[in-house]
Formats: sequence, structure tokens, C-alpha cells
Amino acid sequence: MRKEFSTYIEKIATQQQDIVFITGDLGYNALENLADAMGNRFINAGVAEQNMIGVAAGMAYKGYKVICYSIAPFVVYRCLEQVRNDVCFHNLPVYIVGNGGGYGYGIMGSSHHCIEDIACFSGLPNMKCYVPAFVEDLDACLTDMFDRKKPAYLRLGLGKNRPDFLLPTPFGAASKLSAHSGLTIVAQSPVANNIVAALAGNSNQHCVDLFIIDHMPFTTLPDTLAQSIQNSSNVLVIEEHIATGGLGQALSTLIHTTSLPVHRYVHLFAAGYPDGLYGSQSFHQQVSRLDENSISQTINSFFQPL
Repeated sequence: MRKEFSTYIEKIATQQQDIVFITGDLGYNALENLADAMGNRFINAGVAEQNMIGVAAGMAYKGYKVICYSIAPFVVYRCLEQVRNDVCFHNLPVYIVGNGGGYGYGIMGSSHHCIEDIACFSGLPNMKCYVPAFVEDLDACLTDMFDRKKPAYLRLGLGKNRPDFLLPTPFGAASKLSAHSGLTIVAQSPVANNIVAALAGNSNQHCVDLFIIDHMPFTTLPDTLAQSIQNSSNVLVIEEHIATGGLGQALSTLIHTTSLPVHRYVHLFAAGYPDGLYGSQSFHQQVSRLDENSISQTINSFFQPL
């Protein structure tokens, strides 16, 4: 998604002279177009992420809309205090962009993984997190982010094109409700690509409703999602994020507060490092049962007789 992101920012920054882009010494072979187009509004703050956020807050206070870009864990965990105190409490238009969310940086290990970011940021005052799953979702997230003009976090990952059976919605994307729905799947982030692959070869695919949520906090249950849960009574939540503070926890709260009847609720999430081992993103997804085969097996378990 990084290429699509830089293309969007180049276009809007050319039209709006109050946009500033700050990078934490990252983005080589990806952001050169922005440096050329934005001139002195493109700033390399160096390996000083906390200072980058403070500088961005000062610029935003003076009327600029400021993008802060880095690898996701560097711009989330190192800067949490500055984001909370300097940006969120003052409700400033500082847009934090983290590349490689989830296990995106693979074998570089836990220091480069970002599986608690939504939990860290979505509870901060005035903050909205955007987690596009597909390339086509990115523009909608960015447009809403700039229109909103408030603190935001954009989590980028390795997104693919949105499949034709998923239609854009105000909350992300969704399939048409199945007339024979036996399972409602709710997902977030590009791990949705594994779900699409799992459904493609699954005999139960026509009995599944799929919903992709592209923002957090998730505080309102869409009518179509509520209807699907009402019809199926079975829910499977999938996210490349820890269980605490993520989509699964938010959805379970909404289901409880709206008194929807649920027969079975299963949550697949980033399991961390249960064996103390590190590997590729695919390896960690497999350990967490977020890979295509594991998702397919979990889907089938809902349609097996008890």
C-alpha cells in the first residue's frame, strides 16, 4: 500500500499547500516523489521519532496538517506519550502513518512488529485509527482522515486488490447477505486477503457473510452486520492484532450491549510469540492460525455437526 499512499499524498499535497510531510529517516525508494513535489514541506526529522511528533504538533497548532511517517512500531511505541499529550489532548491534525503493521516486518523480530498499536491508540482522546485491508480502501481512509482534521493513525500493510464480491461500505467493505447464512466473519487489516483465499476454495463459502472493518474505535454496529449476526448466530473475528483492545473485543461488547443472540463466537488474533521463535509474516500468521489453511479449517468447524 505504500506506493498507493505516496501517490495519494503527492496529489493532495500539490493541491493543498498547508500539508507537511515528516519522515523519521525512512521511506527510501518509496517517497522520493513526495520530496520532489513538496520541496521544503518534506522534512526528514532523522531517527528522532519523539521529537518528530512534537515538531508536528507545533506545526499543526499553527495551522498545518502534518503527516508523520515511519515503521509502525517506531512511530507508535516510542511516541505514545507525545501523541497523547501533544497531539490528542489538543485535538490537532497530526496524521501518524505506520508502515508494516502486524507482523509485516517478519524476521526482523518483535522490535519491528506492531501487534498492539490499535489498543495503544484507539483509546486516546480524539484519535481515529484507519486500518485498510485492500488497496481500494486506502483512498477512502485517507479522504476521511483529511476531511476530519483531527488526530489520526493510518496502519499500512501489504494490501491486495479488493475482490469483486466485496462492496465498499461506510465502515470498510462487505459481501451481500447470504440467503443461507450460517456464519458471519468480521475482519480487519490485510489479513483479510487470507480470508478471501480461504473462502475461494471452501464449499461453505455461499453460507458466509464477510465484513471488513477499516477503522477503530468501532463503536456502532452497522445494521447489515447486526442482521447477519441475527441470521447466522455464529461469529468469527479475524485480526492481526492482539486480543486485548482490538476488533474482537470491540465487537463482543457491541453484541452484548445490543443483546444479539450468538450461538458460537470464535476470535483469531495475533498470538504473539508462544514458542519464542521469530520468522516471516507468513510464519507468525500460521502460529496464530491466521493463515489460509487454518482459517479454512475454522470456517468448516462452524458447519460440522456437534
